[in-house]
Amino acid sequence: MNSLYKKHFLKMQDCTKYEINQIINLAQVIKKNRNNKQEIKYLKNKKIALVFEQESTRTRCSFEVAAFEQGAQISYLGSGNIHLGYKESLADTIQVLNRLYDGIGYRGLQHNNIKILSHYAKIPIWNALTKKYHPTQLLADLLTIKEYTVNKLVSEITLVYVGDASNNIANTLLELSLIIGFKLRLVSPKEYWPKSNIIDKIYKDNKKNFLCTENIQSGVKDADFIYTDVWLSMGDSKKEWDKKIHLLKKYQINQQLLSYTKNYNVKVLHCLPALHDQNTVISKKISELYNLQDGIEITNEVFQSNKDIIFNQSENKLHTIKSLMILTLNKNIDYISTQLNNL
Repeated sequence: MNSLYKKHFLKMQDCTKYEINQIINLAQVIKKNRNNKQEIKYLKNKKIALVFEQESTRTRCSFEVAAFEQGAQISYLGSGNIHLGYKESLADTIQVLNRLYDGIGYRGLQHNNIKILSHYAKIPIWNALTKKYHPTQLLADLLTIKEYTVNKLVSEITLVYVGDASNNIANTLLELSLIIGFKLRLVSPKEYWPKSNIIDKIYKDNKKNFLCTENIQSGVKDADFIYTDVWLSMGDSKKEWDKKIHLLKKYQINQQLLSYTKNYNVKVLHCLPALHDQNTVISKKISELYNLQDGIEITNEVFQSNKDIIFNQSENKLHTIKSLMILTLNKNIDYISTQLNNL
């Protein structure tokens, strides 16, 4: 019995630990088969809609290439060519898509929108990012962590997220750490901790493996993985830029911060894009405004020394999205299960 069949994936806690491991294990098989040019197409004749209210590079490309390589057809519906919520209600839109497609990847701001869509949907909806959660990213992260974890189980690692911990990545890490069981520390100014209601809702009374702290040295000590994300975007106001740089500049991922881990094998994760140099419009503008000459949230030196794992993390989104779509769109997975058992 495939419990993931026709299941929505709006947040990590929509899945059990067994189901998440099933997605990751199949992604490993898919990645291996792809690299050996032996990929099996499980999505032949499936039709996928990408409803993206927000632009994307990695997530859009991962969905499109995943569909193409698995034999599915895909339609990209960006904010400029769909009337979602403006001329046509969310409920009416999904009634149409239900009749035309087998699954929907949704990327937008308000998490409530994807909840409304899923309420009326008769086909699986996968969260490709909302302001609150980013579970498809964390599947790729989990596969990467598994690939780079040696001499211990993933459930035994310590992962430290450093920087703005009030975002969708931190919220989803909260969910994932509880499900998988690894230790999670969020190292950030209090102003950028996750909302207390989110922490309480996810962790409830079980917070033994979780810590929020402003203390960098104690927060990162013994970390196996350090994870960060961009602090700023072009959509933020100048006032918000000023506040974030003032509070977050000492939380930059640099060699000194990594030395506090006391772990010479610590790995750095970044979900990209990264403002590690001055080769983009936004990084150049921020660097000039705030006299930051060596990266923003991460230095170029640290980024370059960890670029293999970071770009592998990015590639892994392709494999985990394939796995997610295969398992939610195929009722009979007997042959797939045989492959998983041979891992």
